[in-house]
Amino acid sequence: MTTILPRLATAALIAATTFGTTKTSSAASVDPTGTWLTEDGRARVRTERCGPGDRNLCGYVVWIPKPFVEKGKPRLDPENSDPQKRTRPVLGHQMILGLKPAKDGRYEGRIYNADNGKQYDVTIWSEKAGELSVEGCMLAVLCGSQIWKRVTDVLPGQLPAPTDEANGPRADREWAPKHPTMTSSTTPR
Repeated sequence: MTTILPRLATAALIAATTFGTTKTSSAASVDPTGTWLTEDGRARVRTERCGPGDRNLCGYVVWIPKPFVEKGKPRLDPENSDPQKRTRPVLGHQMILGLKPAKDGRYEGRIYNADNGKQYDVTIWSEKAGELSVEGCMLAVLCGSQIWKRVTDVLPGQLPAPTDEANGPRADREWAPKHPTMTSSTTPR
C-alpha cells in the first residue's frame, strides 16, 4: 500500500532526523487553526479548536490525492488499534487528537498515523501567519519537524464542510462536539 498521509508520523518522526531538539520561545504566537498543506504536499490537514471550552486543538485529513482504492472504494484505516475505526475512510479522519495548550502558544499531545495505526507525541505551534510548525517525537528522543503552509483554496475532492456535517471530516467520538441535552425549558414549542 502506498503511503498517502504526511510523513509527519512516519519516517520524519520515527526514523528521526534529529536527536534531542531544542525548543525556542516564541515572541508571539499566531492562531494555529486553519487548513494546512503538509511539507511533502501529500495531504491537507484542517486544525480547529475542540474539547471542553474549545481549549484543545484537533486536526483532520481533509484532502489526499488518492482517497479511493480499486473500484471507487474509499481508502480505509485497517491498522487502527480500535476495531470500530478500522472501516472508517482515511479521508476525513481525525489525526490530531485534542492537543492541550502548553507554554508559548504551543499545543502538545498525540497525533495518529493511519499508515501504521500508531500514535506519536507531537507539539504544534505557529509563529508566522502562513506557517504551522509540527514537531513529533517517539520515545521523547527521536524527533523530527515539519513546516506546513496555510492554504485557502479548495481542491477537487477536499472536504470543505464543518466537522461532523455532510461533506466534512469526522471527529473521533471523544472529541466530537457535545450538544446540550434538550430539556423542557429548551424544547421548541
